[in-house]
Amino acid sequence: MSADERPAIEGPTGGPDDFDSDFDFDLADRLAGWGRGRPFIFAPNGNINTGSVHGDQRVENGGPGAAPGGGERVEAQDGPISATEILAARAGFAKPDCFPEALRRLGTRLLFLAGEPGTGRRSTALNLLSEGGGNTMALRALDSDSDLSSWRPTHREARGYLVHGLSPAVPLGPAAIAKLRARLESADACMVVLLPHDPGTLRRLVREMDIDAVQYTPPPPRAVFDARLDAALPDERLRRDLLERLGPDLGALLAPELVPAQVAELVDEVTRVREDDPGLAGLGQRLSFLAETEVPDLLQELLEDPDALAFLLVTSVLEGLDHRIVRDEADRLLRLADGRLDAVLRANEAGEQQAVRGEPPRPNPRFVFRRSLDELLATIRAECDPVGMRETSGYAYTVEPIRFKRHRQAETVLRHVWRQYGEVSGLLTEWMDGVPGAEPELAGPVGRVMGLAAGWSGGRRALRHIHELARSDRAQSRSTAAYALGIAAQDPVLAGEVKHRLSRWSHNGSWQLRSTVADACGRDFGAARPEFAIGLIRRCYRGEEKDESKVAMAARRSLEGLFAGGHQSAVFRELMEWAEEPGRDEDLALTAFPGLLWDPVWFQQQLRPGGEFTGAVISFVRRCLNVDALYPATRYQLIGWCGRAVWDEGLRADVETLLTALAQDMRTGELSLLVEIDRSDDPDLVGRDIAHRALEAWRRGEPQPYRTGPVSGGPR
Repeated sequence: MSADERPAIEGPTGGPDDFDSDFDFDLADRLAGWGRGRPFIFAPNGNINTGSVHGDQRVENGGPGAAPGGGERVEAQDGPISATEILAARAGFAKPDCFPEALRRLGTRLLFLAGEPGTGRRSTALNLLSEGGGNTMALRALDSDSDLSSWRPTHREARGYLVHGLSPAVPLGPAAIAKLRARLESADACMVVLLPHDPGTLRRLVREMDIDAVQYTPPPPRAVFDARLDAALPDERLRRDLLERLGPDLGALLAPELVPAQVAELVDEVTRVREDDPGLAGLGQRLSFLAETEVPDLLQELLEDPDALAFLLVTSVLEGLDHRIVRDEADRLLRLADGRLDAVLRANEAGEQQAVRGEPPRPNPRFVFRRSLDELLATIRAECDPVGMRETSGYAYTVEPIRFKRHRQAETVLRHVWRQYGEVSGLLTEWMDGVPGAEPELAGPVGRVMGLAAGWSGGRRALRHIHELARSDRAQSRSTAAYALGIAAQDPVLAGEVKHRLSRWSHNGSWQLRSTVADACGRDFGAARPEFAIGLIRRCYRGEEKDESKVAMAARRSLEGLFAGGHQSAVFRELMEWAEEPGRDEDLALTAFPGLLWDPVWFQQQLRPGGEFTGAVISFVRRCLNVDALYPATRYQLIGWCGRAVWDEGLRADVETLLTALAQDMRTGELSLLVEIDRSDDPDLVGRDIAHRALEAWRRGEPQPYRTGPVSGGPR
């Protein structure tokens, strides 16, 4: 580091505001949007207990455009299954009739469970794996394209594996199944493979693989309701009072055809009813499973109303966003349609033909008072939430989000029109590709819809519309594609194609495609399969020259997202390996490391006695402090730790451990950091005494004055 970049030993020092803007990634904003709707809490010194549930015997509230603040938990598709998801699957779980037989067959180490998606199969599978492994939490997921004929358990701690389907491209015969069972036996693990309830597929399994799958049928709605209600209201008196108030309304709502997720939604709604609300008349207006029968009628009512049709379609994509944004986008869609949303032919601009034929004049689409907001909301059966506040890292603003009165109506509308009206899909795709980049909050809901549309479209061209966005020069389009790829990969049929495309793009794609790949690895796609995603990030990186800097930025942000998402050891272990390879790998490892220091919790664990990566963490800090370009970011984070440690005794001890280790062998970077700490205006700043003693000893020619014990090695 040059003399003008580091504080002189006798001169004033910089403060936190000197932090290099190249590293000020606005991480709170970035991670708040990571994985569309994924909850992110940035709370230094805070103790946080949070979680969310989604799917199977649970249900999310909100649709494709759910508000950024309320999120969905990403279900693991390839990698470790989080304890949050396992505990959520256990809570309020109602065992189906097939559970005892399935558990018995799981004793052979391998179970094939056939049933309809969205009926609770995954929750049942997680409970089977957990119970079959002695209430274990060490479960992992495998993508549907995994080759089970050659697959081997590689994680000693794992006791259960969940596979979403069998790849038709990977044959699995009786001999391969026998070997798979033997490998699972050796690893003391079990595996559940989820299969669709398709008679043809099941017959082929029996004929070609000698497999007899367990047929899964969801438990009766009343059994699910009782189990969920017991978990939601442990107090028996409260449950009894609630059931008395529900009365005959409950029987009318608990239709036999309800799946567990829909019953779970009903439980969530009834437990939110106020004690002074004797009538539950509005309950039916909020339940998502009643939307299926209403959407065709709703569209029929709007066929001659282009304004309302545009408003309906846009709200279905952007549900949960501010009504002003929704109105603007509905107007843009209407202009883009150029008459394609009109139920009648338009006359020419002057209206002369209408006058000659005596036809009534058409409405003027440019009339600014066409419809009021209240009228449009009532027409498409939506409403505005009360005024609320949203915050970025720099400012707060008010919003009045639009939501449909019925849950999940948005997705139902889009799926219906996408499949039933061919030209609508092309129009919506063109509109979504033009979403303005100045509105970054639109990338999530638009990307979600484009990802879902890949499944609705099907065929070999299902991902074509996403590919067009992925290779765009517009950052907003690439961000939308990254969201869409994560959603598309949740479809077992599309997961293999998504992984294939991302792998190919990471190897030989343009910078635009590699930027999209790196971005997708930090969102839902990467969160569901972190180890695969980290490998893709490494292959995407080509340095910092020209447009490659955009790829590098996306790669670092995704590594930070995966790290903050609970995959700290996996990310750091890869950085250690990359740091040993001179060139691009080393550059990526070192430039990514300062961004990981935002949250010191994991590093605290490593700096304590017995930490797995103690020496490696200290070595990384040293190397970054002694690289001119990385010193400002690293110094900023470490001084931030010192400030937080004033109020956190646990962090205080860990910061002192780190500073003590740095003081044992001071080069320019360590020396500059200790000077800044020693010269701080905060008299209580943790580490000032260590810095002062180390600098005094250095001035006396004693380079290692404050040794407390050996520090293990790490990367060079």
